Amino acid sequence: MKKLGILLACGIIVLFLISEASSSPRKRLDEATQTCRIFTQPTLWDGYRTFQNSCKICHFTGNDKGAPFLHTESKTMKAWNRVFATRYPKCARDGSWGDLEQEQLMRLNDYLYAKAANAYDPWDAADCG
Repeated sequence: MKKLGILLACGIIVLFLISEASSSPRKRLDEATQTCRIFTQPTLWDGYRTFQNSCKICHFTGNDKGAPFLHTESKTMKAWNRVFATRYPKCARDGSWGDLEQEQLMRLNDYLYAKAANAYDPWDAADCG
């Protein structure tokens, strides 16, 4: 009985690791810097904190600034890359991004890319080989 429990636990762990390995991209080609960005848990966490502390302060439902609601799944991976490569949103042009360092912007883009609307579709990933 004990061996069956251990075997079952090992099977669950293997299934979890397989699903984690294929669930979202682990690296991407950063179009803004033309570099290969490899995701790590600490860098994605930094991107998450930047998103919460810099983006969500304006981009929430019912805000008085006229900023559209944003969630990580508001755009596809390709669209998030385009946002950072061209800096087309109003907040990128009006100076709201001015207090963010380049590394913060890259980690923010990494986080949004990894959690984008189509992040679980391996055919859409802009992989860097």
